[in-house]
Order: sequence, then C-alpha cells, then structure tokens
Amino acid sequence: MDSPPESPLTPPPEAPREPILTLPPALTAYIVLIAVIHLRVLLPPELENWTIDVFGFIPKRYDSTLLDITFPGGAGAKVWTFVTYSLLHANLTHIGFNVLWLLPFGSALARRFGAIRFFVFMAVTAAAGALAHLVTHEHAIAPMIGASASVSGTMAAAIRFAFVKGSFLSFSRGDAEAAAKVPALPLLRALRDRRVLGFLAVWFAVNIVFGVGSLAIGVGDGASVAWQAHIGGFLAGLLLFSLFDPIPRARDDAADASSVDQSGRV
Repeated sequence: MDSPPESPLTPPPEAPREPILTLPPALTAYIVLIAVIHLRVLLPPELENWTIDVFGFIPKRYDSTLLDITFPGGAGAKVWTFVTYSLLHANLTHIGFNVLWLLPFGSALARRFGAIRFFVFMAVTAAAGALAHLVTHEHAIAPMIGASASVSGTMAAAIRFAFVKGSFLSFSRGDAEAAAKVPALPLLRALRDRRVLGFLAVWFAVNIVFGVGSLAIGVGDGASVAWQAHIGGFLAGLLLFSLFDPIPRARDDAADASSVDQSGRV
C-alpha cells in the first residue's frame, strides 16, 4: 500500500522585527506637548514676547539689588518658570536638537520610570538647570528657554544602566523593554566604569567648548548656549537617579560581571 505523499515543509514564521527605536507613550506625550506649545510662534509678536517673559526663566526676576524692573507673571512666575522655561524653544531647529538626544536616552528612561516618574524627573532636572543658571547669571535679564537641562538629565540618568549587559548601549542588548529594565550600577561603581567615564569626559568637554566658545547652534539669533544649566541638569540626573528608579540595584558581583566581556577582558 502506497504511503500518502508528504506535505511540503513550510518554514517557521519569522519573529516580528522590532523597530530600532520605538517611543514610549510618556516620551511621545512630552514631545507633542513641546510641539503644541511651540505654536505660540503663530501669535502676534507682542503676545509671543509676553509668553517668553511670563514662562521663560529670567535670573533678574529674582534680583532686587539693581534696577527695579517689573516682569509679567508677578510672584507666581518666580515659581513656575523653574520648569516652564524648559517647554519653550526658539525655533524648530532648537526643538530638533533636543528631541534628537531624547530619542535614545529619553526613550529608555521613560520605559524604566513610567509616565509619572518620568514627568517629575524632567521637571526636577529642569529646575536644577534653572538653579545652576541663576547662580551663574544672577543679574541676567535675557530669558533662558529650552529643554536642554532636562535632556542632559536623562542622558546622565541613562548612563547609570546604559552600558550594563543587555541594556541599550551594550553589545548584547535585549528588546527595548528589557534593555530599559536591567539593574543599574551603583553610582560609585558606575564612576569606575571606563565607558561611563569616557561618556562623562566627552559630554563635559563638548559643553565647555560650546560655552567658552559661545557656539550657539540653532537657538536663535544672538543667543548663546546656557551650558551651566546643562551641567546642573546633568548632575541632578546623575545624582538623583536612584530616587526615581523602580528597578532594584545590581548586586556587587553582578556589577562586577557587567564590566567583563565574554573573552574575560575587563
């Protein structure tokens, strides 16, 4: 009796390919908020300038030792502008640079923190950047705007876990969700990691060059880079990360293992 013909073999279905970069809802909402707020440029010039005066961060607003200048917003603006300045931008190029850096670092952090922690973190690092700017520009009357201090904070926080095996800057990363949830290195151990130290050195060097050289990229005519605010946000993100992080810390032995590659080299 003849055996029935064998059915042709069908290859197993391919696993769906994950996009190289997917945006978590919290980061998407943050970027959309910035874009919507930027529609203020469609207002008449006097109203657009008013929004900068009321919501931008002006150090002179807190200075009562020189000329008596009354700024719009009153006493309330002395509080809310520590955060609201970070949602204003000079132009689309200014937004583009900040979003470009937020895509890798902000995505990982938003996945790790969740929406509430992420938004509070962005506000805290913005306030830290404003405080650093106030300390170094106490008599300045020019408004400071832009999310760069918060963006710097996300970069600093993300490097606490970015290079750990399986994370988004490691050679053996998992999917986006898994890469964002690896245990972070303790701060002191992270500061002994050569990759982290290299990142810190390059980041600080670039900001100092931009600040000292007055190289303003895409932030408006005659504007300068508020590099002190960047450093304030960065240090806040680096030092305060543990207060926001919901993922348990890596054990000491696991942290040691994360700095050794498969060939045994440190």
